[in-house]
Amino acid sequence: MPSEYLVSELRSYEMLHKRCGPDTKAYKEAKEKLSRDEYYASESNGECRYIVWLARDGLGNRLITLASVFLYAILTERIILVDNRKDVSDLLCEPFPGTSWLLPLDFPMLNYTYAYGYNKEYPRCYGTMLENHAINSTSIPPHLYLHNIHDSRDSDKLFFCQKDQSFIDKVPWLIIQTNAYFVPSLWLNPTFQTKLVKLFPQKETVFHHLARYLFHPTNEVWDMVTKYYDAHLSNADERLGIQIRVFGKPSGYFKHVMDQVVACTQREKLLPEFEEESKVNISKPPKLKVVLVASLYPEYSVNLTNMFLARPSSTGEIIEVYQPSAERVQQTDKKSHDQKALAEMYLLSLTDNIVTSGWSTFGYVSYSLGGLKPWLLYQPVNFTTPNPPCVRSKSMEPCYHTPPSHGCEADWGTNSGKILPFVRHCEDMMYGGLKLYDDF
Repeated sequence: MPSEYLVSELRSYEMLHKRCGPDTKAYKEAKEKLSRDEYYASESNGECRYIVWLARDGLGNRLITLASVFLYAILTERIILVDNRKDVSDLLCEPFPGTSWLLPLDFPMLNYTYAYGYNKEYPRCYGTMLENHAINSTSIPPHLYLHNIHDSRDSDKLFFCQKDQSFIDKVPWLIIQTNAYFVPSLWLNPTFQTKLVKLFPQKETVFHHLARYLFHPTNEVWDMVTKYYDAHLSNADERLGIQIRVFGKPSGYFKHVMDQVVACTQREKLLPEFEEESKVNISKPPKLKVVLVASLYPEYSVNLTNMFLARPSSTGEIIEVYQPSAERVQQTDKKSHDQKALAEMYLLSLTDNIVTSGWSTFGYVSYSLGGLKPWLLYQPVNFTTPNPPCVRSKSMEPCYHTPPSHGCEADWGTNSGKILPFVRHCEDMMYGGLKLYDDF
C-alpha cells in the first residue's frame, strides 16, 4: 500500500497541476516569459515552474523516465508536461483530474527540437554551462536543458547534487531528455532524501506505486490485456512470465539463449524438468501452469511448447505456452506496435513469477508494475550460456544504468553504490548501475 504521505502529496500535486497546467493563466504567462528568452531574477518567476519531458528511445525507457521525472516534479513542486509528438495519448489516459499533462504543440521550444535537437552542445545545457563557467547565481535563465542519457558527462550528472539544485530550483522551465531511471540518484541528495523516506518507507516500491498511479492504459490497450488474459491465463493454477530481449547484433533466436532460459527456469523450479512417461506420478489431478512469453521472436515460445509436448513433466503438471505477439523488429513510435508492447507489459505484471532479461527496461516495467521480484537472465558473452544462467533480484525496482560514478562535492571520489546502504549496484549491472533495496 502507498504511504498516507504519498497519497497526500499526490493530492497536493493534482491541485498544483490544475492551477498551473495548460490553458491556465499561469501557464500562458510562464510561456510568454519563456518566449522572450530574457534572463531575470527568481522573484519574478511566479508560483508555477515546469519540467518538460521529451520522449526518447523505446517504450520501456519512456515509462521509467516518465516516472523518474514525475517524482522529481513532486520533490521540487514543478509541473510535469509531456511531449506528445510521439504516441503517449494512444497508450495512456490522462492521469491528473480536471487538467492535462500533455505539452501543447504550440510550446515555443518544440520547434527547436525538430530543427537542431537537444544535446550536449545546446547552449543552455546545464552540464555545458557548468563546463563553460556560465552559471551566474544573480542571473537566472528562463530555461535549462538537462541531458541525462547514456553519453552524459560528470557535469551533466551534477544535476542531482544539493548545491546544483539550489540554482536549478530558481529556473522556471526545465527541459529534460533522458533514457534512464534516475530515481536512485535522487536519494543521494540529502534534501530529497528527507522527503523520499516519508514518501516511500519501503524503498523498493517507488516505481511500483508511481507507475500504478501515473500509467492508465487507454481502453484500446486495456481491451487487449483483458481479452488475452481471459482467453489464456485466467484458468491457470500458476502463471509464469518470461521476457526475452536479445541485445546486440545480430539479434534473433539463439540456442544459447534458449538453453539459458531452460536452465534458469528448471534450476529455480519455475518449470519442471522432463521425465519418462512411466515415471510420472499422476495420483493427483494435474496442475495447469501457463507460461506467457514476451519476445520479438516466436522461436523461443515454439521451442518451449515443443519441449513439453514431446516429453511429460516430472511433476505431472500440464504446461501451456503462449506468446501474444512476435514482431521480430522493434518499431518504436508505431502505434499498433507500442500498444501491443504496453499490453504485454501489463500481462507479464499479472503473472505469479517472472523471468526477464537483464538490462531490459521492458522487463523492469513489467515486474515492477506487478510488484514482483524477478529472476534476471545474465547477459550472454561470446554467444555462450552464462553459468549461473540467472539471479533472483532482492528488489522490484528498475536499475539506473548510467548513474554518477561518484558522490557530490566532498564525496566526489566515493563509489556511488557505497554511499547509502539502500542504494547499491544492480544484480544485472554489477559495477555500473544503481538500484534501490530494502534488504540491506
